[in-house]
Amino acid sequence: MTKQRVLSGMRPTGKLHLGNYLGALKNWKEMQENYECFFFVADWHALTTEYASSPDIRAYIHEMLIDWLAVGIDPDKATIFVQSMVPDHAVLHVLLSMITPLPWLERCPTYKEQQQQLTEKDLTTFGFLGYPVLQAADILIYKAHKVPVGIDQVPHLELTREIGRRFNHLYGEVFPEPQAILTEVPKLPGTDGRKMSKSYDNCIYLSDSEDVIRNKVRNMMTDPQRKKRQDPGDPEVSPVFAYHKIFTGKEDVERIAHGCRTAGIGCVDCKKILIDNMILMLAPIHETRAALARDKKQIRDVVESGTESARKIASGTMAQVREAMKI
Repeated sequence: MTKQRVLSGMRPTGKLHLGNYLGALKNWKEMQENYECFFFVADWHALTTEYASSPDIRAYIHEMLIDWLAVGIDPDKATIFVQSMVPDHAVLHVLLSMITPLPWLERCPTYKEQQQQLTEKDLTTFGFLGYPVLQAADILIYKAHKVPVGIDQVPHLELTREIGRRFNHLYGEVFPEPQAILTEVPKLPGTDGRKMSKSYDNCIYLSDSEDVIRNKVRNMMTDPQRKKRQDPGDPEVSPVFAYHKIFTGKEDVERIAHGCRTAGIGCVDCKKILIDNMILMLAPIHETRAALARDKKQIRDVVESGTESARKIASGTMAQVREAMKI
């Protein structure tokens, strides 16, 4: 039986952190065993908010690809490519923009939200307003059956489905309607307790060395009410305990939680356990990453091979689009 096709992408706007790994890459690694997967570096999407920092994007692309391969995204099981190296994405974006009503874009949940959050950037641009159309082109050009999304991203995929339906209504059936694969995203706070974000400088990155990880964990926020070693605490308000739920075995997690509530374990010892477990779990990623960082040719070969495969499929879809539109 032919596998269903999955497509997902990631914007190269900085180094990847543990939140990126647990929220997306870990799921991608599992999906590549059961689906025909297309994973792309969304560098054009990065320009929708980072257009003033375009020189940085190339370096971020390289580092992102290293991280993908290091965590187990396998070019023998998935097609890995860079968005801008497949120009047909842009062509389909233009054609879809001709049929997409403006109110559909203005009602997109993240449009006003990001404008309010990223006040230091001028996001009153055509590219930012229209990025959902580019996103639709990314998905539809590969006729993806499934798209992994968090619950907050479902409206974006529904917009893609609406654009595809409108095209099919106007010109005939070309695009299937992609369905969501709802992915569970573990709640992993930053080292200061806020959402993990590069802008907050509270991330633990996949590229961080063991020494850097040790230093960041040692300085992590804990229960603010636990001022002394003998004070009982609440593990659920401590970012450290959120990490234990991911990196520490279930029995030890229960023991640590009990020790925190009864003051049977101090924050320093709690962090030492977490550090050891994190380093142990991340060691294979760090080892593979170090080897990949020394082999630029391997990264280049992976991208070139994946891009060639992506271009063939995109070109075939665009031939159908042109025939349907009679252009």
